[in-house]
Amino acid sequence: MRKLVNVMTVAVAMIVAFFACEVGDMADRAFAEPDATVQFDDSLIIREEIKALEKEEPVTEAAVPVEKKSAVANAQGSARRAMDKVVLSSGIMRATKSGEVSGFGTGGGGNALGIGGLSTRGRGASGQGYGYGSMTFHAYGRAAGAAVVQSYSDNTEQYEGKEEEGFRSALHDPLSTFSIDVDTASYANVRRFLTTDQLPPIDAVRIEELINYFSYRYPEPSGSDPFSVSTTLADCPWAHGHLLLQVGLKGKEVATAKMPPANLTFLIDVSGSMQDPNKLPLLQKAFSLLVKELRPQDRVAITVYAGAAGQVLAPTAGNDKKKILDAIDNLRSGGSTAGAEGIELAYKTAGEMFAANANNRVILATDGDFNVGVSDDATLVKMIEEKRKKGIFLSVIGFGMGNYKDAKMEKLADKGNGNYAYIDGLLEAKKVFVKQIGGTLLTIAKDVKIQIEFNPKAVASYRLIGYENRRLAKEDFNDDKKDAGEIGAGHTVTALYEIVPAGSAELPAVDPLRYQKQADTTAVPADELALVKLRYKVPKEETSRLISRAVSVSARRAFAEAPEDVRFAAAVVGFGMLLKRSPYAGKFDWKAVTAAAKGAKGVDDEGYRAEFLRLVEKAELLSDAAGRSADAGKEH
Repeated sequence: MRKLVNVMTVAVAMIVAFFACEVGDMADRAFAEPDATVQFDDSLIIREEIKALEKEEPVTEAAVPVEKKSAVANAQGSARRAMDKVVLSSGIMRATKSGEVSGFGTGGGGNALGIGGLSTRGRGASGQGYGYGSMTFHAYGRAAGAAVVQSYSDNTEQYEGKEEEGFRSALHDPLSTFSIDVDTASYANVRRFLTTDQLPPIDAVRIEELINYFSYRYPEPSGSDPFSVSTTLADCPWAHGHLLLQVGLKGKEVATAKMPPANLTFLIDVSGSMQDPNKLPLLQKAFSLLVKELRPQDRVAITVYAGAAGQVLAPTAGNDKKKILDAIDNLRSGGSTAGAEGIELAYKTAGEMFAANANNRVILATDGDFNVGVSDDATLVKMIEEKRKKGIFLSVIGFGMGNYKDAKMEKLADKGNGNYAYIDGLLEAKKVFVKQIGGTLLTIAKDVKIQIEFNPKAVASYRLIGYENRRLAKEDFNDDKKDAGEIGAGHTVTALYEIVPAGSAELPAVDPLRYQKQADTTAVPADELALVKLRYKVPKEETSRLISRAVSVSARRAFAEAPEDVRFAAAVVGFGMLLKRSPYAGKFDWKAVTAAAKGAKGVDDEGYRAEFLRLVEKAELLSDAAGRSADAGKEH
């Protein structure tokens, strides 16, 4: 018996030694440079993909303690499992063979999808107040304690920041030219931040999108033009002596039954980054609402993309709702994000469905985090511009947080002749896909531009509020090759100018020009403040049409006597300026914004204006808290 025990002891020792060597070899291989020829699971990112990602953001490293028995810090079970529940410190980390490393940050829990690929989400401290932190890791490793983890910044949301434009002289720069914007994504995204007790990043606040989130009771269009144009001149509520000029457009309403057939290609991101509840699961619920609105003459195809792109539903009649809904319900997330390949396939599918008398549109739903293949904005935009010329428009619907790529998605929608919305919940999905389905899906005028000429006899200076990324050169107004914004059925569009009347000494004087004659304005009616001009194209035409309206100084009224819509829009401007910490906010504070909005709430059947008041209250509380934190920091 003793001899048998000795033999078994030796055998066990040999087995242990053998596995120890194997683990050591596996660790060495895991930390070696990955071989590009090795076939990894789709959820892993091989060397070429990492290099592509590093072009967008430099990879930095830190670490957290890693247990020898796990391939990923605190992972439950083996790294080979397809789904691991994980709890990680929200910092940047690198596992070493010894498992000894250091780390930083505060925690968050999440899901790991695929072998070695994991993403974590967690709320933690972020500067002053609270912030949302998120990270995505991609790991190589086949043995316990041997995982290399790459991390890309704690919060990878991307916004394109542009400085607010200041006042311009009406004498030396009398023309203001810009493209209209019907996007509403910024408002819904700002609401997402505020409802999670955070102030939004300044660059996430686009004031024109806050204003245009709301509908206004402008007059219905008459005659042959697809939209009406109205103007209002009132005193400015945040700057004494200044004026506020509102330009409002109202698109023609088109009943759903009278809309042309819709050929829709849903392009859905099912990559690993879309696994969170506010991404693919919410997307599925949102698109189900849209499917219920489809008619028998409508057709839908569904393409998806992750590590590669594919079609999951061939073109299907709108009345075959069960088939479409089943295809949506069966979507699952996993893998990397080949967005460009997905866009190519979606346009190919839309081209096969194309009909001259139909609304041909691709609807892209994503968090915008493209990381495989073509991912730079310029190349993607060029691709979409080429497809747009063939009569297929692109709408973009954003989902999620933490890695949200707002700047990329706004550009794609702008260049695709479509609109851009962000869905933060089912009520927003209902607004976009049910309440405003005509504006979302049917374009009634494209390449809509506005140019205003200010009369220097009445105006000293002016500034356009918002629209920083929609400004055009004055020559672009008459250039029909220049792309601009679109108006959907029933959409309202609002632009506001802050004006300094003539005679004000607020702007520094400019010396007279030596080589140019002063403009002669003697023939201009003294009562004219400005001339408002618009150009637009009918969707199937390439030659623009012109509309013009003069604004008279005598139309000026006190702010308290201005229409409710003007006063409410001004309150929304104040809200945006305070969130952006704008130097132009003047005497407007949170209390003034609240008072203006309450006094102009008017008819609010859907409750959007009431919700706005709650967001203003939340923003004031968060701003006060952030201010106290900043003061406490100075004391220390």
